[in-house]
Parts: sequence; structure tokens; C-alpha cells
Amino acid sequence: MFSLNRRSFLTKASAGATAIAASMSGVAAGSLKAGLSSSAEGVIETAAIDSAPLVPNRIAVSTYSFFTFRDGSKLTMPECIDTAAKMGFDGVELLLVQMEDTSDSMLQKLKRRAFVNGLDLCGMSTHQGFLRPDKDYRAENIKKTIDQIEMAYKLGIPTIRVNTGRWGTSKSFEELMNNKGVEPRLPGCTDDQGFKWVIDALTECLPTAEKCGVVLGLENHWGLGSTAEGVLKIVNAIDSPWLRVTMDTGNFFERRYEQLEMLAPEAVFIQAKTYYGGGVYYTLDMDYDKIAKICQGANYKGYVSLEFEGKEDPWTAVPKSLAALRSAFGKKQN
Repeated sequence: MFSLNRRSFLTKASAGATAIAASMSGVAAGSLKAGLSSSAEGVIETAAIDSAPLVPNRIAVSTYSFFTFRDGSKLTMPECIDTAAKMGFDGVELLLVQMEDTSDSMLQKLKRRAFVNGLDLCGMSTHQGFLRPDKDYRAENIKKTIDQIEMAYKLGIPTIRVNTGRWGTSKSFEELMNNKGVEPRLPGCTDDQGFKWVIDALTECLPTAEKCGVVLGLENHWGLGSTAEGVLKIVNAIDSPWLRVTMDTGNFFERRYEQLEMLAPEAVFIQAKTYYGGGVYYTLDMDYDKIAKICQGANYKGYVSLEFEGKEDPWTAVPKSLAALRSAFGKKQN
């Protein structure tokens, strides 16, 4: 199975060979490499990558950033796209639960609206759950996820966020947040059972993902995905290029940078939270220079999508967030 690690190796090897060929006047790159030990080749490739010019990550905004659960502040999906363009973002990530109309006609209108605004529709955040012993419940969520993959395909979106789901034993979302995303298992259920349910369910979604060319990004987002270890256990067990990681910077309450460093090599999409005005549910002190350095170390080239989750007015907080992310991800972090 073709893995990201192997792809990363081939990318680095290609970059190193190109740099050698360009810098060695009168010497064939192939002849030079033939006379080097494997360790020497590695040193040259690493030096070539380290000296390569930085290509800044493109910055997107999740429509969630304009959907702050306050009366009078919610924008329609077309308005979100227009606003993202006016603020200077490169792309838009759609939050599926905001989409009041998912008819084929509306999907194509949204795709056209992004195109004429010069924006990519680069991601879609979806919701599903597999942490139930009820086979019918899991089958329903598998079908829902397959439908979401096909919706992303119609929109031209290359990746969707997927979840393990939650045990559902918290009385409210506020209770879940107060407990830092941790909740009791359903009575009589074990984590091992839950991992099997999630792995089997996501595996059933992969043929459609491959057919549509839509990468599933498993997010560190409560449930069995609340830790990097849990996310990677599922991703590694399935071992498919069509299931990787959506890395959310704001969903780790402990060992944050350690866990982000674990996920970064497998990430195909990054969601970056900011909390201007104090968080709606909680506030985290995010060091985006440090996070950008982690991403650069993992050779992450994809989108960074803003999820503003603060109490400040989005009309001022979202542009400030964009400036902060462009600053962090637009420079070489040493």
C-alpha cells in the first residue's frame, strides 16, 4: 500500500536530485549520486530541502468562523464565500451543518460563486458517528458519510473531515467541553469494540472516496479521536491513502505540541483555531510560530483553515486571525 511516508521520501529525493543537478556545473547528477554513499546522499538531500525557498501555506477560512451561534451574526453560505474573498483568504472550508440547501443546483451555484471570487473550495467538515453497538445506527452513518463524499465530489472539494463519533453519554455539549472532551463509554462497551466499529465503518467508505477522489481526514475531535494515539491507531490500521488526518490545533488540551507533532506527517488538512475576545467554550494559548515549525518539519504543503471560535465580532477578529496565520505560515520557522 502506498503510504505518505514513502511519498514524502520520494518527494524529498526528487527535490534533492533536482538541486544537485542545478548546482553542479559540468557534472551529471546521476554520476555524482552514483559515487556517493547512501548517507552522503541523505545529507545532500536534506541540505537541498533546507535551502529551498519557502512556499507559504495557503490560508482558508471555515464558514464556522462566521457562524458563532449568536443572533444576527450568521451568514448564509454564499455570503460566507463573498466575505472570505473580500477579506483576502485563498480558500473556503464548508461546514456541512450550515448548508440549508444541498440540492445539486445549489451545490453548483456555490462552486461557481467560489470560482468567480478566485477561491478554492478546499475542504468540507462533516459529522458522523460510529461509536454504537447498534449495527443499524452504524450502517446509517456509513451511508450518510458516503453521501457526503459524493457531495464533496460534486463541489470539487478534495477532502472532507470525518469523526469517530462520540459515546453520547454527556448530557450536553457544554458538559463535554467542561470535561475536556472526555466522556464515559456506553455501559457494557469497550474502547477495543469502539475502534473496531470505527475502522470497519470507515473502511466501507473508502471505495467511494477513491472513486470520487476525495480524501477522508480523520480529525482529532472527541470520542476515540481525542488523542493523537487514537487517531493514528485508526489511520494506521486501515492503511489507505484515502484516509489520512485532519489536524485541529485547538482540540488537544494536554501535550498539545507533542500530539500535533505526531499527527503532522499524516495531515492532509489543518484547522487552526483562534480565540480573540475569549473562547466561546474555552480559550487556549496558541503559539502558531511553533505550530508552523512543526508543519514545516513534516513537509506539510496543504491548506491551513481558520476556525475562529472567540467572542469578538468576526468582522474584526477574522481579519486579525488571517494576518496572524499568514505571518506564522508565511515565513521559515527556525
